[in-house]
Amino acid sequence: MQKQTKQQVAEAAWQTAVEPGPFNFCPVRTTLNVLGGKWKLLILSYLLQNTRRYGELRRLLPEITEKMLIQELRELELDGIVQRTVYQQVPPKVEYTLTEHGRRVSPLLDALLVWGHEYLRRDGSTCAAPKGPETSGS
Repeated sequence: MQKQTKQQVAEAAWQTAVEPGPFNFCPVRTTLNVLGGKWKLLILSYLLQNTRRYGELRRLLPEITEKMLIQELRELELDGIVQRTVYQQVPPKVEYTLTEHGRRVSPLLDALLVWGHEYLRRDGSTCAAPKGPETSGS
């Protein structure tokens, strides 16, 4: 049996949870199902900068557990956002890169960055994250 994406699982649940109508498969719900959670947007922001190896992502996101990083990368791969490339060498080498569809998240991340700066400035707060991801430059 083929593994279902988070979106497919959610769509099946919506069919029984909401009354029929044209907005049952709302684009906002879809976006949150695919990109939602604590880590996915941070992972994507680093992959927008460069293709990354698993170990690089672990160093860039020290707060995430190994299990959670693996799970998030697998879900992003299953949803067609991230491509995983395994090189047949010793030691094994695995790289993660964004697919064409995954790169389309760049304007969304840029908008979130702007919103975050504005939100922090509302009361004089600042963000002290010297190694944090920046915009993709688009």
